[in-house]
Amino acid sequence: MLTARSTEVDRVVGLELGADDYLTKPFSVPELLARVKALFRRAEVYASRDQPSNGSAFAIDDLTIDVDRRRVTLGGAPVALTAKEFDLLLRFAEHPGRVYTRTQLLDLVWGYSHDGYGHTVNSHINRLRSKIERDPTAPRFVLTVWGVGYKFRDVRDG
Repeated sequence: MLTARSTEVDRVVGLELGADDYLTKPFSVPELLARVKALFRRAEVYASRDQPSNGSAFAIDDLTIDVDRRRVTLGGAPVALTAKEFDLLLRFAEHPGRVYTRTQLLDLVWGYSHDGYGHTVNSHINRLRSKIERDPTAPRFVLTVWGVGYKFRDVRDG
C-alpha cells in the first residue's frame, strides 16, 4: 500500500487486510525501490519452496487439514478459515512442536517482518483458536509458549 494514512491503526488494518507492505507518503524513491526488490525476493523464495505432495493431509485428534484442497474439518464438520488462518495453521501443523516467534510467523506467513505488528499474529491466533479449539482459553492444538511465541501440539509430547 502506498498511502498518506500513517497511524499505527491504519498500517495494521492495511496489513491485516492483505497488503504485502505499507509505505506512507512522503517516501523516497530509493526506499520504494528497495521495498519492491524485497517483494520480488520473497516471491522467488515462495515460488521455489517445496510444495506438498498430492493427497497431503494432517490429522490430529478430530482436526484434519487437507493441504491440496485447503480445507479443514473438525470432528468431520468443515471449518471456514481465511487464507491467512489456513496458512498459519498449516505452518504449525507441518512442524509440530516447533516454537515460532511472532516475527518468524510474520516472515513465514505474511512475508514481512516488523516488530510493531506482532499483535497481527496474536489476533490471527485468537481467531484461529476460536474456530478450531473446543475451549479457546485452554487450547489443545495451537499452544502459547510464554515469552517466546506459539507452537502446534506435538503428539509425541502427549
